[in-house]
Order: sequence, then structure tokens, then C-alpha cells
Amino acid sequence: MTTLLSVEGVGKTFGGVTALTGVDLSVARGEICSVIGPNGAGKTTLFNIISGVLRPTTGRIVFDGVDLSGVRPWRFAATGIGRTFQNLALFKHGTVVENILTGRHSHLKSTVLDAIVYFGRTRREEIEARRRVEEIIEFLEIEHVRDAVVGTLSYGQQKRVELARALASEPKLLLLDEMVSGMNQEETEDIARFVLDIRDEFGISVVMVEHDMRIVMDISDRIHVMNFGRKIAEGPPDAIKSNPEVAKAYLGGHGSDHGGSAQTRIANVGA
Repeated sequence: MTTLLSVEGVGKTFGGVTALTGVDLSVARGEICSVIGPNGAGKTTLFNIISGVLRPTTGRIVFDGVDLSGVRPWRFAATGIGRTFQNLALFKHGTVVENILTGRHSHLKSTVLDAIVYFGRTRREEIEARRRVEEIIEFLEIEHVRDAVVGTLSYGQQKRVELARALASEPKLLLLDEMVSGMNQEETEDIARFVLDIRDEFGISVVMVEHDMRIVMDISDRIHVMNFGRKIAEGPPDAIKSNPEVAKAYLGGHGSDHGGSAQTRIANVGA
């Protein structure tokens, strides 16, 4: 598989605080990767750099052959990077359809004059945008709430709307920041199914920051483990389960004491 995303020696400091140090990470086309680690490991900071919210202090991000150093933050979605947020970032007074439509913004080319006349390109773009939104609504099984005001929906439904908005931007890479946090088991299983379908049906690569080890171990092709702003391990789920450095980062030990093997203990983190 060819590389879609390459994080090369990325570091980030905030004043005298070092959040990331020399992080290297790659994501192949069609791959589902997870970034895990204890609280404060630097996972969300890394996500914010990949998605353009923050600029790296050192290193660079190369996406689909393009060095993102010269790309303006508001242009990242147009390059093919979509994301959800750890804390919901929806327009609570808008409907589900209206929220998802905002994800199409990077694909709109009409000028102000085009919009006033509402003819030709503007009309074609809106028809295409609404067609795509309806496909996503059906895919995520939220047809029954399509016209509901987002603020009236349950937390799990709002999470699906945010995922739908990210998909509306037609990303090549989808970043999911703690997508299943606060969800029950049924909702978590639904999201796991959607993530697999997003990869298999749409060909979108996925990177998840996630604390729920069940979904991480079940659907990830590769896992990157961070601790104190550094990457300490990388590999398939089985290798990560049995890695003593990962057990030490999470649990403060080497996974060989009376608490059980590293594999058993890491598998139960977040359960």
C-alpha cells in the first residue's frame, strides 16, 4: 500500500511546555490506524497539527505528496482531510441537513453574483450537495432525524451528525477524535461498523484517537502508541497488546505481576 499521510519528526512547544517531540507516523491508503496513549500523551495535539488547527514547531506533515507547511488552515479540508472533534462542534440551532451541508463548503466554487442569480453553476452545486448529503444520511442511518434541530438530539445521534459532516467534505483521510467517548456498547458497535464501511465502501483512510480499547483492537490495522509527547510503539493490535512498554505507559508496570499479562490488562483499558 502507498503512503497517504507522513508525519516527519513533528514537535510542538507551547512556551516552555513541550507537547510533542520528534513524532514520526505514517498512514497508508485504505488503512485504519489508531493513536492511543494515556491522558496528556499528546494525541489531540498531534491531531490538531495534522488537521491544520496548529502549526508544528519542528518537522513537517506530508499529505498525498503535498507538504502542508504552506497550506492555510482553512484550506486543509480542501486538500482531503476531514475530522470530528472530541467535544461536539455542531451548530446546535440548525437542522441535521443544514449541519451536514456545511461540510460541502470546500467544494463550492460559486461567486456571490452566482448565488444572487441562483442559476447555472450555483444551482448545480446545490443539487449535487443535497444529493450527497442524502446519501450520507442514509449511510449513517439517520433518516428519521434529518429535519430535526441538532440541539434536540441525543449525544449519540449528534456524534453521527458530526461524522456525517466530516464525510460530506469527501475526505481522503478521516480523523476521528474520541468518536465513541460517552457512548453505550450498542452505539459503539454501530460506530465501529460505520468506520469499517467508510474504509471499505468509500476507500477513505481513517485515523482514530481513542481510549476505548475494544474498538481499537477490533478494527485497527495498525496502532501508534504515545506517551509524554513521544511515540513509544507501533504495530498491529496483537503486537501492541503484548508490548511491555505499552503496559508500562498505561499501568506503571511491566505487565508481568499478579494483575495478569500485558495483553490481558491492555485489552481491558477503557472497557
